[in-house]
Amino acid sequence: MPKKEFKTPISDNTVIIGPSSGHDNIIFAIESSCDETAAAIVKNGREVLANVVASQIKTHIEFGGVVPEVAAREHLEAINVVIEQAFEQAGIKGEDITAFAATVGPGLVGSLLVGMNAGKALAIAYDKPFIGVNHLNAHVCANFLNTDLEPPFVALLISGGHTQIIEVKSYLEQRIIGETIDDAVGEAYDKVARLIGLPYPGGVNLDKLAQTGNPFAYKLPEAKLQNEFDFSFSGLKTASLQLIQKLKKENSTLPAADIAASFQENVSSTLLKKTKKAADNINSATIVLAGGVAANSEIRKKFFALQDNGYKIYAPEMKYCTDNASMIASSAYFLAGTMNSLDVEVFSRM
Repeated sequence: MPKKEFKTPISDNTVIIGPSSGHDNIIFAIESSCDETAAAIVKNGREVLANVVASQIKTHIEFGGVVPEVAAREHLEAINVVIEQAFEQAGIKGEDITAFAATVGPGLVGSLLVGMNAGKALAIAYDKPFIGVNHLNAHVCANFLNTDLEPPFVALLISGGHTQIIEVKSYLEQRIIGETIDDAVGEAYDKVARLIGLPYPGGVNLDKLAQTGNPFAYKLPEAKLQNEFDFSFSGLKTASLQLIQKLKKENSTLPAADIAASFQENVSSTLLKKTKKAADNINSATIVLAGGVAANSEIRKKFFALQDNGYKIYAPEMKYCTDNASMIASSAYFLAGTMNSLDVEVFSRM
């Protein structure tokens, strides 16, 4: 089990963090990579003591998507509030914290700076180590919250910015088996949702609409790629656009529910087929879902059905699928994708 030595910024004392540290670790974490300002306090990477999220969805609805400059200003307004609420919810003080953590990337640079600088300020104020966390590793670690999951396993990371199949060999060792070569799955959802006239957030609204439609109404293509575990959704997006244009000419009313259901059937089946094959290839019977799109109803339904065939399937609770700080704290504890210096800077892309 991993452990690592960290230094306090003022007294330069050594603090050991990780499952093998020999003591309870209480991590205070901040997440501000996109359009949620979040703070959380988690004990030993699994027990959530506080989880506070301030969403910006209502603000960005009028723009039809996230505006980076607006998001950064919203984070500035919310950051102190969510920090105070997290301390109150957990009923503990700054002195009780083992280390402070914050997302440092990938994400919107202006938004990341707000959370990272707040985390560093808390670390200095309470003379505790600061841990920078990779947002993608944290999404996988969301599966450790309130569960007994341990590596090895195969993870399907699906979000607005990333689609990856990852072999998680240990808490610290991961290998990307396949990934998207163009649009991420969440990005494809948002674009197709916009094409059929659905409001922001597109992916969530498309999922709701799809549940009322016929998933086999229209046959949409699946990309053939050199690496069988890679993904491509740009062709699917184009095919959806062409289908919508054709149907608009033929019908006075667009069969939006059937289009949404057919699109969702294509995506969910592709994700299932490739991930299952990747897991079988490395003899892994444990598959976990991670990322905001892991909240999708059809994707969860298809993957959890694998349990009837002997697979172990994990997915975070709905509140831990989308961006939250509890997953950041868990990642910091298990030392997955972490950077342990006050000099660490934010980054927008991998």
